[in-house]
Amino acid sequence: MKEKILDVLKDVHEAKTLIEINDLLNLTTVEELQALTKALDELIDEYQVFKTKKDKYLLLANCPGIKMGHIAINKKGFGFVVLDQEDDVYIAEENLNGAIHNDIVLIEILKKGLKPEGKVIRIVKRNLDNLVGEIYFEHNKVMLKPDDDKLKITVFITNETSKDLVEGHKILCSLRKKLNTNTYLGDCLKILGHKDDAGIDILSIAGKYGIIADFSPETLKELETIPNTVDPQELINRQDLTNEMIFTIDGDGTKDIDDAISLTYKDNIYTLGVHIADVSHYVKENTALGDDAYNRGTSAYLADTVIPMLPHKLSNGICSLNEGEIRLTMSCVMNINQNGDVVSYDIFPSYIKSNKKMTYNKVNQILEKNEIPESYEPFKDTLFKMNELAHILRKKKVNKGYIEFDIDEAKIIQDENGKAIDIKKRTRGEGENLIEDFMIAANETVASHIANMDLPFIYRVHANPNPEKIEDFLNLVKALGYTIHTNINEITPLSMQKLLNELQDKPEYFILSTLLLRSMKKAEYSKTNIGHFGLASKNYTHFTSPIRRFPDLIVHRLLKTYLIDKDFSMGTINYLESYLVMASEHSSEREVASINAERDVTDMKMAEYMESHIGEEYDGIISTVTNFGFFVELDNLIEGLVHVNNLKGDYYNYVPELLSLVGKNTKKTYRVGDKLKVRVINASKEAALIDFEIVSDKYDRN
Repeated sequence: MKEKILDVLKDVHEAKTLIEINDLLNLTTVEELQALTKALDELIDEYQVFKTKKDKYLLLANCPGIKMGHIAINKKGFGFVVLDQEDDVYIAEENLNGAIHNDIVLIEILKKGLKPEGKVIRIVKRNLDNLVGEIYFEHNKVMLKPDDDKLKITVFITNETSKDLVEGHKILCSLRKKLNTNTYLGDCLKILGHKDDAGIDILSIAGKYGIIADFSPETLKELETIPNTVDPQELINRQDLTNEMIFTIDGDGTKDIDDAISLTYKDNIYTLGVHIADVSHYVKENTALGDDAYNRGTSAYLADTVIPMLPHKLSNGICSLNEGEIRLTMSCVMNINQNGDVVSYDIFPSYIKSNKKMTYNKVNQILEKNEIPESYEPFKDTLFKMNELAHILRKKKVNKGYIEFDIDEAKIIQDENGKAIDIKKRTRGEGENLIEDFMIAANETVASHIANMDLPFIYRVHANPNPEKIEDFLNLVKALGYTIHTNINEITPLSMQKLLNELQDKPEYFILSTLLLRSMKKAEYSKTNIGHFGLASKNYTHFTSPIRRFPDLIVHRLLKTYLIDKDFSMGTINYLESYLVMASEHSSEREVASINAERDVTDMKMAEYMESHIGEEYDGIISTVTNFGFFVELDNLIEGLVHVNNLKGDYYNYVPELLSLVGKNTKKTYRVGDKLKVRVINASKEAALIDFEIVSDKYDRN
């Protein structure tokens, strides 16, 4: 009966009564009507059918104003519901309806546009498997205080899992069963450490997102079989590149090095080699190591703490392309002409011995200042030639429509006890751009090769923006008083690039570019190749970081399956058709979890840093306006709230279409992009919140 209901309603876009559905199914007996009622109730419980307030029914997928997804609660009190292939929906704090972070919720869309808004109408599922909190004792019972203060529940820890717990322990907990309203029995899955231990604040946030530092006992057992050096037998059937000038360029403290580069130049052709650690040689399918890597999906970089996808024996050892060590690699060697076209290429298994572990800082010293650090002299000519090629590749990308948002990132500086002592902007120089350009070239080449073979593959895709979102963004720009000359009738990477260029000289540029970025869909992993809008690329994948990203590891496995083993059997193809769909979705989910954890750690560390700066004054710019105030971003990217209660002399109304607060009587306006001087009046590491008050307006927009 349920299948019949779903089939008959699939093309119905107007809610139907029970009797109307009965008639559509041509049911004639009372028994059939009773069966229909029962089946509809089950479909409602399964969230496939939605029942309106007027007792009418419609497939949830056909309800334009009702959506279902995971909700992410922001430190500022509001949330966003993440929807598949749609824009995230903003949920104001008063519209959360009891929802907490990571709930699956049904929402009603209240407002469409650049910033769609909704309200939670039902909590579908509460996922409390990764509950992090602090242990305390009450009446000889071991209790858990959840870190999420919005989670108003009482948790008793089971006797069998509480034996080693002491007061102040931070743990990862899974709720076993509900005892009564808001009271649960939970198991301690893992002791993260004591609340006063250095670094436990970061591990607690990681645990909330299912990011755990320890590997399974089975994986640790398998590690015993992994060698510390490459066996000569493993070099058979691999191309020897140890006599070539090959080196790596990374951050100062990088230990997991998965890409190396080489370059020669002859007859106006650049031969660029991108040599990637062959992680797939050591991390096989259907092993504990492989399962752990799949479950993690990615390494997490949280302030100065790294929770790796692979154990250090691999990530910092046998897989890392360390200077002077023979390492197994997969190479993509491209012949590139003066226009940046890849005229020929080869993808093959190899082994290398890196000549030099370079750092971005020292490479930038060479390329930007022509200063040669000690021991870099033998490489300087190659670096200059590489930079020449990088500029050619970047120019070609830009001509295609490559969109450079150049969003700033914060770097957290901590002392030996893990306390934030400074916040700085990360800087990008010629070296960082060079590596990015070379990696993009290799990723495109690998993706194009397999796309041309029409075989199952995992792509990095970025869907075209929703035209309505772009129109809403343009309306905002016009409301701010700016005239746009770019023709947006057809939304292409080039038109978006031109739009950004038009806005570049505006004082609100970095805010507007962030808003434009948010109006676009998120990049993700997919078996279906729809291209990458932001890179203006028809074929794109992630091949270059298999130490820290699981999709890259899959790509390496697929390259071996197709190019080396030449396995095109139907059994393999059918397996991959199914597996890659699941692996893509899972990898995208784990990437989002890692990004959210990184954001939460950054917010928490910024608040910790500002706890020592209460009373100090800073220049800033309004980055976000809400109905309860506005957020001001400082030069070092720290963001704090100026609450409406701290705006003196008037009552302020929120005008969302102008991203502004406007005084009811004075008409004084605070809007996105306005510059102010603010004073820190409060900061809380525990709540990850910073409060400002206005000292003076610093910017006259006229």
